[in-house]
Amino acid sequence: MLGGGNFTVQNKVLPGAYINFVSTQTVATNIGERGVVALGLELDWGKDQEMIEVTSEQFAKDSLKIFGYDYANEKMKGLRDLFKNAVKGYFYKLNNGGEKATNDFATAKYAGKRGNDLKIVIEKNVDNETKFDVITLLETNRVDEQTVATASELVDNDYITFNKEATLVVTASTPLVGGTNGTVTGQSHQDFLNKAESYNFNALGCLSKEAEVTALYVAYTKRLRDEQGVKFQSVLYRTNANYEGIVNLKNSADEEETGLIYWVVGTIAGCAINASNTNKVYDGEYVANTDYTQSELKECIKNGELVLHQVSDEVRILTDINSLVDTINEKGEDFKSNQTIRVLDQVATDIGSVFNTKYLGRIPNNESGRVSLWNDIVTLFKEYATLQAIENFDSEEITTEEGNDKKSVVVNSKVQPINAMEKLYMSVVVQ
Repeated sequence: MLGGGNFTVQNKVLPGAYINFVSTQTVATNIGERGVVALGLELDWGKDQEMIEVTSEQFAKDSLKIFGYDYANEKMKGLRDLFKNAVKGYFYKLNNGGEKATNDFATAKYAGKRGNDLKIVIEKNVDNETKFDVITLLETNRVDEQTVATASELVDNDYITFNKEATLVVTASTPLVGGTNGTVTGQSHQDFLNKAESYNFNALGCLSKEAEVTALYVAYTKRLRDEQGVKFQSVLYRTNANYEGIVNLKNSADEEETGLIYWVVGTIAGCAINASNTNKVYDGEYVANTDYTQSELKECIKNGELVLHQVSDEVRILTDINSLVDTINEKGEDFKSNQTIRVLDQVATDIGSVFNTKYLGRIPNNESGRVSLWNDIVTLFKEYATLQAIENFDSEEITTEEGNDKKSVVVNSKVQPINAMEKLYMSVVVQ
């Protein structure tokens, strides 16, 4: 993995892009796409110890095959919420040690209790009595059908692995049994985070409310953001991290205490760099607890809590903030705004991508090479300005210089992110 993250002095060993942001005192320079989520889940079905990549289209089309339940099933409510705003997810099955359901004819493809809803139906073929129709059912859904003479001819499908040595006999319905989910531990979350380190995403979610687990996510987020330059935000439930990379969700849900994490992590990931989630309407399926007074809502903002509140018959995000509370010279009030962080993260990600793919190990660190890098950075900043993500951009304020050694290049720049309007102060003179 290439180096990255913040720097204090020019003493880095690994090649890479080291970028600092402080308050004032692709090969092509295209802005990266947003909307990618990483989330660990307790699942009744699915690949074990592997990251499962699913786009919003795949979720709508192949949910039954991937997660064991069709798109409209109640079990998929959280993911339906997530994909309201996300375009892709990297999911990981947290529960380990489960058993696969089985019977004399087949074994479930994955461990988990959903395998117990699989059944094998074997019938005589109406056109050829020497052959059998072997049907795989998931509950009442016919997910596979094959016509064979012997079990050795059967082809494994998306749900089961056939016992090729079985003797086929007519059976109305033989269920698979013995499937179990296994358990979720702190190590399960660590295994997920280790896997996630190899993927690019905009938001990381945690559905756990256990302090030791959320602390793990906080440490992971800080390490990747600050030491490795991997820019994303993590959405946690009631976790006062006092850090711009952590979004601290205040609200619980009636059906599942941390259920609103699904929608919020998708919303954080999917929000464009020139947009804000402030006042965004919650259009998910959970019942959000929003019983807060005006004074309590003010305290939420002071405490760095992202909170949903009731506005007439709608539920909306009060203000798009992260968990940063204490400001310092290097991180002022602007760093509390998720819109600001999105812009800064995008700058780091895009410039890092340009440098690592086009310049690192390829372009000489001479005046011509540094001018080329300057041009690419200016082009990116102009795109941000066109999108109204930044303002008051002056290309003359970007400089590229040789660093302390012949392999290093130093870039200095200023960026002024734009935030959406949130407060109106108006004076009306009555005559």
